[in-house]
Formats: sequence, C-alpha cells, structure tokens
Amino acid sequence: MDLRGCHIVMMGSCFATEVGERLIADGYDVTLNPFGVQYNPASICASIKRLESGAHFVPEDVICRVDDASKGLVRYVSYAHHGSFARETTEAFLADANAALDAAVAAFAAADTVIITLGTAWVFRLASTGEVVSNCHKVPAREFTRDLMSVGEISAMLAETVRRHPGKRWIFTVSPIRHLADTLHGNQISKSTLLLAIDALQRECPAVGYFSSYEIMMDELRDYSWYCVSNKTHPTAEAVDVIYRKFINY
Repeated sequence: MDLRGCHIVMMGSCFATEVGERLIADGYDVTLNPFGVQYNPASICASIKRLESGAHFVPEDVICRVDDASKGLVRYVSYAHHGSFARETTEAFLADANAALDAAVAAFAAADTVIITLGTAWVFRLASTGEVVSNCHKVPAREFTRDLMSVGEISAMLAETVRRHPGKRWIFTVSPIRHLADTLHGNQISKSTLLLAIDALQRECPAVGYFSSYEIMMDELRDYSWYCVSNKTHPTAEAVDVIYRKFINY
C-alpha cells in the first residue's frame, strides 16, 4: 500500500517530526504531532482519545511554565502539550491549542494511516493525581514521580487504541534517539521495553506494521559519524535521510 494519496496522522517523538517533515516536503498528506512532540505511549494514547472526543482544553488544564524567573518570563501551557505550545497568556494558549485540536480531530477522523514513533517507556506522573504528563515544563521535580511502564501495560494500551479504529492502518516505530537523562542502561531498558511491547501488540493485532528505525540506526549506521557532534544522541540529517528512504521503500 503506497502512502501517497493516503491521509496520514503522525505522532510521537522528535524523530517522528523529522521523518514527518520529510514526508510533507515530498508531497504526502500528513498531520504531524498536533500536541507537539510526545515521547511515551501513555501520553500518545491519551492524545488519541482527545482526538476521538474532540473535547476542548479549558482554563483548568492550563499551568504556568517559568522560563526565566530572574526576568519574570512565564508562559502558559498544559501537561498534554509540548513546550512549543506555550504562550504568554492563558487565553492565547487555549485559542491556539484548541484551533490545532479542531484541525487534528478532523484529520484523524479522515486518516487511513496512523504512524506512531515511541521514544521512551519512562513516564513522569503528577504526584498529586497519578496522571502521566507529556512534558514536565520545568515544574519542580518534587511534583512528579517517575516510573517505567511494563511491556504488558504498553501493549494492552496500544492494542486497545488500535482496536477502536479497525479501519485505519497502523505503523509503529521506535525512535533511535538516546535518552541519556535515563542513563545509558536505563535508555536500553526503555527501548527494549518498547520493542517487546510492539512485538506483543503485533501478535494480538497482526495487521499492525512495524518499521525498524531503531535497528537501522543501531546496526546499519552504528558509527558515531552518523550522530550529531553536539550531543552524540541525535542522528545527523544524513542519517535521518537514510532511514527516511528506507521507510518510503517499506
């Protein structure tokens, strides 16, 4: 099935953004990360539920993000969004977030293909409610607890999401970007958990596709010359181009 001519919704990590932008540049019909970059399966599944319901964000969802306390710089955003959605007022955030939501609701309803890129199995939960957040937005660490989702928890969550939309084609991939804040060992545990969860998902839902972004970067492009000099965790533009061409062939 060629993706050209399909209506595509693409969600997930910053690697999803890089591949999605290339798809758009090549003329594909893509709605890309309508809540901004998201990394963990729980946040992505919660965002899909929001696309199903279309329920608008309200003032109670808004938090104050302190960008620079010494200069009094604050922005307003929600725990469901990436920091790129932060605005100078609650009203501005809600207007932009809900406009993006409305467009994405329509795009998701029309989409025949959904591509999900998972970045990490680690999640941050609000200590007060247990809610998984998409981004901590520089809120003090004491406000959160940190957990590793289990293989069974992730696969069940993804399977439930997929089953609600049997008419859509689903493609999953795991981001090759290292999350060094989790430590090298923690990053490997996280990526392994995601890979096992997708494997379990495919046994339950055989029609689900998997594209091996992580494996291509780790095994075919394993030399450090394929990583950005600045951090050695993100693939270079050339590496993403290689993976993108393989994805198009896939």
